[in-house]
Amino acid sequence: MMKHNFLSVVFLGLALLIAAGSAKAIQPAKPSVDASSWLLMDYETGQIILEQNADQQLPPASLTKMMTSYIIADQLHKGNIKDEDKVLISENAWAQNPKLKGSSLMFVEVNKYVTVEDLHRGIVIQSGNDASIAMAEHIAGSEDGFADLMNQYAKRLGMSSTHFMNSTGLPHEQHQTTARDLAKLARALISDFPEDYSLYAEREFVYNGITQKNRNELLGDTTLGVDGIKTGHTEAAGYCLVSSAEKQGMRLISVVMGTDSMGDRASESRKLLNYGFRFYTNVKAFAAGKALKQAEVWKGEEEQVGVGLAQAAVLTVLKSEKDQLKANYKLNGKLIAPIKKGQVVGEVYFNMGDKVVKRMPMVALDSVEEAGILGRMWDSMALWFED
Repeated sequence: MMKHNFLSVVFLGLALLIAAGSAKAIQPAKPSVDASSWLLMDYETGQIILEQNADQQLPPASLTKMMTSYIIADQLHKGNIKDEDKVLISENAWAQNPKLKGSSLMFVEVNKYVTVEDLHRGIVIQSGNDASIAMAEHIAGSEDGFADLMNQYAKRLGMSSTHFMNSTGLPHEQHQTTARDLAKLARALISDFPEDYSLYAEREFVYNGITQKNRNELLGDTTLGVDGIKTGHTEAAGYCLVSSAEKQGMRLISVVMGTDSMGDRASESRKLLNYGFRFYTNVKAFAAGKALKQAEVWKGEEEQVGVGLAQAAVLTVLKSEKDQLKANYKLNGKLIAPIKKGQVVGEVYFNMGDKVVKRMPMVALDSVEEAGILGRMWDSMALWFED
């Protein structure tokens, strides 16, 4: 029997081939965003919908505290610290430290004990620089040591254009990141620690008799469903905002850096989120572990093996173009036993017109052991004649 290593497949009722003469999908104009750098990402797929200067290194101001919070959440989940642990406030972390004058503060007092839970809230909700330094010292012994830890985490998360010098985001010429890296961090924060992420939706926090509001102007916007994440501002950084919103099952992450005012960072973020929800959707193409084809196997105890994807295939596409999406797969060659479950045997690729928009490895969904000696000899002869 002839064995083929290429096959086109149809999914979710979408046409594999576009009918001749079909109208080209309408491409909406990109929004005009008044920011030094900005980006819009789909959370589920990680696909970048829109971007401008997304790899430009810029000072992040208090967006830095997203990483500080991420490390706190990770240390909590590993059991290295606990919410009820009491942290002694050093002079360095004291709200009256001159270097913190005029900055965002939780107003902790020197030589007093504050719980990890309260400090974490003070970092996320109040953007407290004093709380950030206190937690940095509690986890790593010093803020410099914590900055080293931050950079290790950044490397692990693929934040290749980021370098941290402190836990707060206070100005330092070597303290820089990018919109793209911040989107990666935001995505990890939501996916890795969803319970801790819920702190970012809290509107206010009371500590030491002082009530402070969350500075994220988009929280509570019911039209967008914003539930985070973090604001930032210094003279060098301008006004910055990383936002995340969920609407009708789709979650988006937006990053704007270097706007001129609090109002601008909110309005420019709103533009991006509205654009994404209005014009884009996620197409769930194939489930993980579902056979796309029974591929033929040579020299094996089984004549066929199911091939498919180890991870679900979800693509972020324009709503107006989703009917033009098609998928194909290509085997790397003839499948010869032994084959291990999960072994990469080919590639699934998705096209929008002539453009490949996503590639994913195709794997064997089961193992196939070698056949006996006679079976192997028979298939060897058949392969020789076919070749």
